Amino acid sequence: MWPDRRLLDLFAIEFPFLLAPMAGAMDAELAVAAARGGALASLPCAMLSPDKAREQVGIFRQQISAPINLNFFCHTPVEADPAQETVWKQRLGAYYQEYGLDPAAPVPAASRAPFDAAMCELVEELKPEVVSFHFGLPEASLLDRVKATGAKVIASATIVREAIWLEEHGVDAIIAQGAEAGGHRGMFLTQSIAQQPGLFALLPQVVDAVHVPVIAAGGVADGRAIAAAFALGAAGVQIGTAYLRCPESRASELVRAALAHGTDEATVMTNVMTGRPARGIANRVMREVGPVSADAPAFPHAAAALGPLKAAAEKQGKVEFTNLWAGQAVRLGRDMPAAELTRALAGSALARLSRLAG
Repeated sequence: MWPDRRLLDLFAIEFPFLLAPMAGAMDAELAVAAARGGALASLPCAMLSPDKAREQVGIFRQQISAPINLNFFCHTPVEADPAQETVWKQRLGAYYQEYGLDPAAPVPAASRAPFDAAMCELVEELKPEVVSFHFGLPEASLLDRVKATGAKVIASATIVREAIWLEEHGVDAIIAQGAEAGGHRGMFLTQSIAQQPGLFALLPQVVDAVHVPVIAAGGVADGRAIAAAFALGAAGVQIGTAYLRCPESRASELVRAALAHGTDEATVMTNVMTGRPARGIANRVMREVGPVSADAPAFPHAAAALGPLKAAAEKQGKVEFTNLWAGQAVRLGRDMPAAELTRALAGSALARLSRLAG
């Protein structure tokens, strides 16, 4: 009944949906629930140690027999710059004073590690059915080892050049990430936030430029958007923000409230939260320091100095310094179990596709 069945066959899933890997906002519980609904489950590993990732995959395997996608970042690590850190602390100084915090106190380093030999060994051990990468691909030797496990490899492209590059480097499918998408931009051949195309401009151009299946991501939160993505040549969709209000997500009550009140005007592209462009609901620090600031240290170091402020504000019931990653369709989210949401999205999309075909 789906106009393109390539992803169903490639991943052995019921519906051509990928649960977006949302680091910090989900764990195996949401992955299991989405898989039970018929989607490809994803587990974000960029903020996990190998032992924690192994534990999470174990939880998933114990609860369901379904394919899983392990997601990793591929950024080039940059050492923290003490001078830049000092500038950033000074920029945030008034907030530290307001919350009675000592700006000179040491803060934990930001924990977002790129794919490395240790994680590659974990992939070889666990043999996930799918491995996805953000910010490009790992070095060739590591990628070859991943492929040797039999895993299908997918990665995100934010412009056509990135999609072509990914296909040339052997991916099995490409995620076309429109500017509407929540979370970090997967950009790796460009640094221009201003030139990031929206999904409905990007998607057909990527489909025309590559031969592998293309997965649409960004603002996809209901059956209308899914049907439209297929009409533009997508073989499937990746859905993230729409799952954040499901009971199985790890979003806190404060975050859930912000998501529930989000509108089409709520989100902005910012670098102040981590040092790398990402879309989220605008909070106080995004509005007053950014949304884009040259003072923000390189990814992921900008997040370190915000940690104490985030904790202090959340104790007062505020999300002034909290990552509220969300896409532009945030207001279309629903409070319902993930499996039920997945099936509802599939039913709605198929009904619309049927009407279009008729």
